[in-house]
Amino acid sequence: MKRSDFNKTIQHMKEKAKMIDNKLFAMFFNASPRKGWNTHKMLEAAKAGAEEAGATTELVNLYDIKFPGCKSCFACKLMNAKTNGVCAIRDDLRPILERARLADVLVLGSPIYFSYPTGVYRAFLERLAFPVYSYRYEDDKPCVCRDKVIETANIFTMNCPKDWMEKFNYPALLESNTQTLETVFGASETLYSCDTYQFADYSRYDMNLFDEAAKRAHRDAQFPIDLANARALGKRLVEKAMTHI
Repeated sequence: MKRSDFNKTIQHMKEKAKMIDNKLFAMFFNASPRKGWNTHKMLEAAKAGAEEAGATTELVNLYDIKFPGCKSCFACKLMNAKTNGVCAIRDDLRPILERARLADVLVLGSPIYFSYPTGVYRAFLERLAFPVYSYRYEDDKPCVCRDKVIETANIFTMNCPKDWMEKFNYPALLESNTQTLETVFGASETLYSCDTYQFADYSRYDMNLFDEAAKRAHRDAQFPIDLANARALGKRLVEKAMTHI
């Protein structure tokens, strides 16, 4: 598809999207199976920050949706493909991806399980980013299927204390996801929340690796700071997105 035709298509989609209501549109994706816990709360805080900056927002709980990752159909890579940066698979995720295609800000959140984001996070990232990415390169950069920079971010929460992150090589492992978002959408950053309070009642679980009292004390002191950082992130991303209009 010619760039001019693509831009016309995107503009038409934006005009039809009443939900945007002439405001910047920010979407937040919860890739945690637990609603109301750390990742969800961090995303809600980021969402509040985006709204404070004047954006229309939407938060999607990905575990409520049944969908696979990329199926390697390569419909998005065909000559003269008409997918317009949206995954061609027609399932329950498709309408969400169509809305994400209109967004000015995209924030993904996931807890860390065995050193990686959840499987649902990875499946969503494949479906979100791969159709926008292009195998055609110019000046050593992919000719991505978007008309402007989309501000993106990852929010990662973890039971792991901050001083263990280097030990487990988390920065390298997790920042690769942020690098993918930056390559595809033009900008990205990462926010971490470490040493999170994991259980509602620690006495029910067979464990001696963590001290519940220390965990609770850290939550009470640090998690409000993490939430404030998430709120600032949401606001900052919307303000940066304004410069790309």
